[in-house]
Amino acid sequence: MADDDLTDVLAAVGPRLRALRRDRDTTLAQLSEATGISLSTLSRLESGRRKPTLELLLPLAKAYNVRLDELVDAPATGDPRVHLRPFTRHGRTFMPLARHLGGLQAYKEIIPGQRPGERLEQQVHEGYDWLYVLSGRLRLLLGEHDLVLTPGEAAEFDTRVPHAFGSAGPQPVEILTLFGAQGERMHVRAHPTAREAD
Repeated sequence: MADDDLTDVLAAVGPRLRALRRDRDTTLAQLSEATGISLSTLSRLESGRRKPTLELLLPLAKAYNVRLDELVDAPATGDPRVHLRPFTRHGRTFMPLARHLGGLQAYKEIIPGQRPGERLEQQVHEGYDWLYVLSGRLRLLLGEHDLVLTPGEAAEFDTRVPHAFGSAGPQPVEILTLFGAQGERMHVRAHPTAREAD
């Protein structure tokens, strides 16, 4: 590995660790207790002021239950397959589709069927979301709108608008979702057909 590549990989470790900790809803104090690494060391490691070492990364990998190469996003060795583990949050199953923890995040999400009496609670937060329905029926509450999306339909929205989404009935729904925590939008490019070009 070239020196520049190594420098880039090491520089990306801190932001990846911070994103992973926030994704797991863990505080620095909880992580310090789980790993035995001091709060100041963890903080400096996440901010990039402390160089990651094997002695620091091994207990972090164990605490997060991830492989060491996932923590450092080691360069590919020729195998293009992405081996990421699904996780469950609030009863929904998320399958990461990319290793990158910053910027746009891509997931396949499986949402269980709606339970009797279950209500969707709208929320707001920073970011921008893009959804594509693979199977089932998705109910999307967006501000004053109450929509049902079916397979092949997509929606995109600023997450500062009150929103919620879930299954539109008793059957589960599968979606692809792209989320940008900093408000990144998806850019779609299309080439004009011969008729449109005339």
